Amino acid sequence: MSKVISNKVQVMDKFYEKKGNKIKCLLCRHYCELKDGQVGVCGVNKNEGGKLVNLVYGKISALNIDPIEKKPLYHFLPGTTALSIGTVGCNMQCSFCQNWQISQVRKVADQEIIMPEELVQLAIKYDAKSIAYTYNEPTIFYPYARDVALEAKKYDIRSVFVTNGIESEVVVKDMKGIIDAANVDFKAYDEKYYRRELKAPFTVRETLKLMKETGLWIEVTTLIIPGVNDEPEHLKKIAHFIANELGTETPWHISAFHPDYKMRDRGPTPRETLEKAYEIGTKEGLKFIYIGNLGMLNVTKCPNCHVPLIERRGYQLLSYKIVDGKCYNCHTKIPGVWN
Repeated sequence: MSKVISNKVQVMDKFYEKKGNKIKCLLCRHYCELKDGQVGVCGVNKNEGGKLVNLVYGKISALNIDPIEKKPLYHFLPGTTALSIGTVGCNMQCSFCQNWQISQVRKVADQEIIMPEELVQLAIKYDAKSIAYTYNEPTIFYPYARDVALEAKKYDIRSVFVTNGIESEVVVKDMKGIIDAANVDFKAYDEKYYRRELKAPFTVRETLKLMKETGLWIEVTTLIIPGVNDEPEHLKKIAHFIANELGTETPWHISAFHPDYKMRDRGPTPRETLEKAYEIGTKEGLKFIYIGNLGMLNVTKCPNCHVPLIERRGYQLLSYKIVDGKCYNCHTKIPGVWN
């Protein structure tokens, strides 16, 4: 557990290291080197007297009970709810961020810490089967998420990350047996775009492969933005990576963009673009592709006999025909976490 001192929380030694008269934060792949009193690019991890202090530990800025399908996770405890939390801050600067009101804030409010035990009891109260670390980038408050997840394990409550995928190798390896699933944003297959527009390293591929090796259940989301990442060859690169490096059973969520925050210079993603992305993913061999943000019917079909197994519209589950993790018709095992 992290060490609480005067409403501030020192991060475990394993997540930072001494670097001369600085410390190096090991939470994400920015690897910020911080002088005493300096805060990282995320705005919430600070060098205080040679120790890394997480300024948002337990300081929740958003809390809701959400359908797990909203994360989106379609092959992880479908039909259940997740206690969803976020703080302020982020280690990216996406101009299209949907939660910019909290993610792009760099001032931490002076508020009481909600301890992990309190949060888990809230999940129990509302019969949430999982706790989702979401709304802003959870890697920047991993010390808190970690402590919550360990407490939640005592009550068989799972933990899921909704993340941009620039966790450090140290954090991903630490997730083993602690974090159960992740939906990872694969925003573009373009290192220059990540550096120039998102102000972040293009390490999502390494993170995804390491998460797979670590044993997390993984689903991938790509927000398709007109004029940014909607070219067929670009989408083919993402689909090819998922199929060949993560496996054709990995769900790919292709979501429609809507103008927000600083990106209001273009319209929403046309349905035809998403349908083309679906076709591209199918040709690359992906078995489970879902179109998001349009309110369409999304069906999980058995990859063997092709009967519908799960039907959803938006975040609502309409039908569920998986039995003991298998197709009810031909008994083929369906990839996912079903109970």
